[in-house]
Amino acid sequence: MAIVSKYSNEQVEELLHELLLVLEKRKTPTDLALMALGNAATVLINSKVSPAVRGPIAEQFAEALKASVNGRSDA
Repeated sequence: MAIVSKYSNEQVEELLHELLLVLEKRKTPTDLALMALGNAATVLINSKVSPAVRGPIAEQFAEALKASVNGRSDA
């Protein structure tokens, strides 16, 4: 079952576009971009999510990432 987001596709796409523009402007290699985005996810989870649910949130994030990379929309 697909997850319904409280954010519009437009909001998500606009933010994604801005993030990718920064990476492109800096000519960031893919491995460095992935490291930075992964570190950003870690900082967000550790600073904005209560310790009790950090593990499950990280698992959901990882599963959604794997599903999107594999072209599935059920995560």
